Amino acid sequence: MLHYAPQVNPMRHSLAFLSLLLGFGGLLIGLTQTATAQSGPHAALLVIDDAIQPQSSKFLSRGIDKAVDDGAQFIIVQLDTPGGLFSSTRDMVGDILAAEIPVVVYVSPPGARAASAGTFITAAAHVAAMAPATNIGAASPVGGGGEDLPDTIKSKATQDAAAFLRSVADERGRNGEALEETVLNAVAYTESEALELDIIDIVARDMDELLSQLDGRTVELRGGQVTLETGGLDVRRINKNSVEKFLGVVANPDLAFILLTIGGVLLIIELLNPGVFVPGVLGVIALALAFLGLGNLPVNWIAVGLIGLAMGLFFAELQAPGLGIFGFLGGVSFVLGAFLLFGGLSAPAIPTPSFRVSLWAIGAASGVMGAMLVTLFWAILKSKKVSYSSGTLRLVGQTARTTTPLEPRGTVQVAGERWSAVSDSGDPIPEGEEVIVSEVEGLTLTVFRASTLTE
Repeated sequence: MLHYAPQVNPMRHSLAFLSLLLGFGGLLIGLTQTATAQSGPHAALLVIDDAIQPQSSKFLSRGIDKAVDDGAQFIIVQLDTPGGLFSSTRDMVGDILAAEIPVVVYVSPPGARAASAGTFITAAAHVAAMAPATNIGAASPVGGGGEDLPDTIKSKATQDAAAFLRSVADERGRNGEALEETVLNAVAYTESEALELDIIDIVARDMDELLSQLDGRTVELRGGQVTLETGGLDVRRINKNSVEKFLGVVANPDLAFILLTIGGVLLIIELLNPGVFVPGVLGVIALALAFLGLGNLPVNWIAVGLIGLAMGLFFAELQAPGLGIFGFLGGVSFVLGAFLLFGGLSAPAIPTPSFRVSLWAIGAASGVMGAMLVTLFWAILKSKKVSYSSGTLRLVGQTARTTTPLEPRGTVQVAGERWSAVSDSGDPIPEGEEVIVSEVEGLTLTVFRASTLTE
């Protein structure tokens, strides 16, 4: 058999190689131009326009590092915040004070505010600027849910915050007395008042005016003085990455609470119907997302424990329908945990209205939880009534085992189901004891010790 090899055109191969070489070269040139453009003279811009929390601190830290790596001359932090957590504020101030490039904090756009936590962040900037119709101040500490602190704790937290703000003002050469008043007496200032009192350095209507006023200004870094040159300078925004955006969504008090509730409900359903898997898997996912959000919020973990206790009590009630006490106590524990979830024992914060579960979320979750429990409760009751009336379960005379102590009431396991039971003599029967069913009244079994038959 003969094999014919295809004819090769040398000119064709040469053209293909030349095209590949040119394409690869063009790609290299494009990448080089892109890298040059990214590393060329520019200022970085980072926008923080919500409550100060751990994600805000991480975003600022990453933004400063990226600005340094990209060769930015300085970074502008455009700020609009109602306040936030004191711990996160301290971290952000520390990052600004230690920055390798100048940090300009610009309270903008008109109508924005640098309230409470924003006061500390603005004061820490190498250059502090505000737009017209903005304000700064009102930095008195409160609880994590926005509530007033007890007098002793409030006094300590206030003095700590005031001392911290004075030290920041001294570092930046600002009016420490005026800034201290924002903490001690919750004083707030307009942009013109802040400029007059030497709290800020610039009032600028927009970004172009800000850059114009920054041109030629000298700032002091740890490594020495730097003169800002803003003529023809590009401003490139640093956006949140996908992970930061996702964490910003789940770190919402209402959503974290709802995910915690849904996860608990789904796990109860899985435990009542072992082997279904889907509710269990979805429940674990919901709980994982809930704890991810809670980890980025000023959560009261005792309240989380109360909600977990409520779920356990609800499961116990569904295992032995008819007692009622487990369901009632579970409801009390659930509502109490929801109210305390972001308050009470959490660390002091600078005021913000966002770190709490809304009454709407608590009401909706409680309503859904109640409806689910009632539905499951009646489904179990109906199942037991049907099985009993049809004669498929002839319980009288059967041997059971106590799953809780009968004092004289409790629960027993018989024919693969858990029932409410009462000791026929009124004497207590310990958990794990074998008993005999002597009577069935409704959904309650009357039992006696099996050992009495052999006596």
